[in-house]
Amino acid sequence: MTATQYSLAELMICAAATAFDNDGEVLATGIGVIPRLAASISMSTNNPDLMMTDSEAYLLSEPNPIGARGDDFVQRNETWMGFSRIFDNVWSRKRHAMIGPTQIDKYGQSNISALGGDYDKPKIQMLGVRGLPGNSISHANSFFVPSHSKRVFVEQECDVVCSIGYNPARLPKGYQLSDVDIRLVITDICVMDWQGPEHQLRLVSVHPGVSVQEVIEKTGFEIHVEANTPTTPAPTAEQLALIAKLDPHNIRAKQLKDNPPGVRPEES
Repeated sequence: MTATQYSLAELMICAAATAFDNDGEVLATGIGVIPRLAASISMSTNNPDLMMTDSEAYLLSEPNPIGARGDDFVQRNETWMGFSRIFDNVWSRKRHAMIGPTQIDKYGQSNISALGGDYDKPKIQMLGVRGLPGNSISHANSFFVPSHSKRVFVEQECDVVCSIGYNPARLPKGYQLSDVDIRLVITDICVMDWQGPEHQLRLVSVHPGVSVQEVIEKTGFEIHVEANTPTTPAPTAEQLALIAKLDPHNIRAKQLKDNPPGVRPEES
């Protein structure tokens, strides 16, 4: 049963959950509230083989709710999953992470490090590349973008290339384009993937009330658009109930500015 009222955050959680549905037994890492809830929804419904940790040291039989928990909460530990075992999953390609890059270019390369200026003296310093180069080479990644714009989907190559993409000029020695595994891109206006011609970014669906033209205008490079682009499916009542259980403090409502509805109101 499809719900009639839902927030944009809830729509994005359910859309992002589909990224993990066909993964089987891999470690899901959702970085941020919406990606984490998305992985939890997938594990609780379409992919019970999906593995999730408590972000500390245990692999869980069912996902933990986010936020503060009561004293009577019992975590469903399945086995120990210390940091060394995380790396075993990373190097063996048994992991799928959903990350939130600051920039994404037409190759699917992403930037979490720095913006503008020279590399040695950027205008804005962020996280640094951290583990993203090795992670992007070793396992599947998806992208979460809370505000779709040309500042994120940049016209030129990323200011700092932190992850592998479908750029033949930057492939590591011994790698082929077929080794790159970038899955879904979930934004506040659409769902996309890299299944267009020659790994071009492709529009998969637009969120309710969003036009294809708006997506094109807010993307800094050409994307592949097929005929009759569908609308992103609304969350089901069952999915919304699960989200409420996994996020009892409604932290999701603070992830997007003004917590907009899932169906964009018509302009008067």
